[in-house]
Amino acid sequence: MRTFQIGRVFPAALAISFGIASACGLAVGAERPNLVLIMADDVSPDMFGCYGSADAKTPNLDRMAREGVMFRTAWASALCCPARAEIMTGRYASRTGFWSNGFAIPQADGSNNLFKHHHSFGRLMQQAGYATAVAGKWHIGGAEHPSEPCVGFDEYCLWEGQKELAALPGGPKHTGAWEDDTTTSRYWHPAVIRNHEVVPTKPGDFGPDIFTEFLCDFMERSVKSGKPFLAYYPMVAPHGTRGGVTTCPLYGQPGDLAGSRDDNAKRFRALNDYIDVLVGRLQKKALELDVLENTIFIFCADNGTAVTAKSRGVERGCRVPFIVWGAGIERRGPTAEICDLSDILPTLIDFAGAKLPSGYEVDGRSLKPFLTGQADTHRETIFACIGGTRLVRSRTHLLEVVCPLLDAPHGRFYFCGTSHDGRDYQRAEANPVHAEVRRQLDAVLAEHPGLTAEHPYFAQQRATRWLKAYQTPTVREKHLHNHKDYRFYDETLP
Repeated sequence: MRTFQIGRVFPAALAISFGIASACGLAVGAERPNLVLIMADDVSPDMFGCYGSADAKTPNLDRMAREGVMFRTAWASALCCPARAEIMTGRYASRTGFWSNGFAIPQADGSNNLFKHHHSFGRLMQQAGYATAVAGKWHIGGAEHPSEPCVGFDEYCLWEGQKELAALPGGPKHTGAWEDDTTTSRYWHPAVIRNHEVVPTKPGDFGPDIFTEFLCDFMERSVKSGKPFLAYYPMVAPHGTRGGVTTCPLYGQPGDLAGSRDDNAKRFRALNDYIDVLVGRLQKKALELDVLENTIFIFCADNGTAVTAKSRGVERGCRVPFIVWGAGIERRGPTAEICDLSDILPTLIDFAGAKLPSGYEVDGRSLKPFLTGQADTHRETIFACIGGTRLVRSRTHLLEVVCPLLDAPHGRFYFCGTSHDGRDYQRAEANPVHAEVRRQLDAVLAEHPGLTAEHPYFAQQRATRWLKAYQTPTVREKHLHNHKDYRFYDETLP
């Protein structure tokens, strides 16, 4: 039996400390677990204490990493839209066509209606009898809005732009704060739509608080109705600094402006620490509802930190935090096993006791056997794609920046050993000891074909414009290399 103790860790943060009588905690039996899936926005693992940051104040996530499972190597895509398409469908861009922000190869009917052609975990969990809700940031390119029945969310509460506001009855205008001339605020005095209605906000209202409170209320109503719930929280934070609008309750108040690079870093740090506060609030709510013992929390991110990782075709671009904690989860702590966001959909379905639809193939694999101690391994390789670039990794080897569109058809091949962050990676193309592994990784790439300039979609003007921008020298240089502060290994191209 678990006992609970709630204590104040730092201002506004709540932590829940678990004393665990058995290594596995509660077994997931006939009562299906509630599931809380949290995806932070644009943040690399090195921002969190459990991944080695000495400056982080992330006690809730650090405790989850100790008492649950923390993957040292987990991958997403390196950009928002393809990562969100992947997590929702369990499929890579080679199947969905969602390769980059602003670049999605149309579906069979010529549209970008992702969820009419690929199943959403929201819809599948809804069909399995779960109450479903999404809060925070949607932003999956031209894909359907989560209010569409095919997406499968009973409720939503999202940061939206003027386009989404104008589509509501009466075409309301945003009267709150703006991040720039065209972008509504996601933080102080934000633009929020909840279940087709504008949420009135004031200058002192903070978007992440609104989204968290919405999910807490959803959890409470779901428990009262007797239904298990799936709460999906694709956060708006931390996302990178955007002037004074990115201050948060841990750092300052709306309108506290400071423009130095050091101050930007402090604001970003505070926003990331505030994520941990929100995680603590959700856990506290589950405790108050007496369902914490039957709730699983999954925490990840959509891609690496902006500027230093995001959009790059290197491992740091797609490497994200990934922590699982809660009912029936084995106490493994940090693990060298590997996973990627395509694993989320089959994992949720497995915990729900449901089956994938007949004929629906996914690229991911359920993590449930590994998470619950039924298996000691998960999968042999993980995969990522961003723009025209593909990457594949085993536990010990990495093949990155495979990109014919940027004259890098063979990529770069490394022996990583037990390292996960680029330190001590060794080039392995010329070493026959690693030749068999290279063949295995090439075989994975063959299963997930990439883009070439001969793809018929590039005959269309919109695709041609994207390709021209993608191939400019500045973009190419950034895409094929790490940020200067993270060049820990040989990045020459063969």
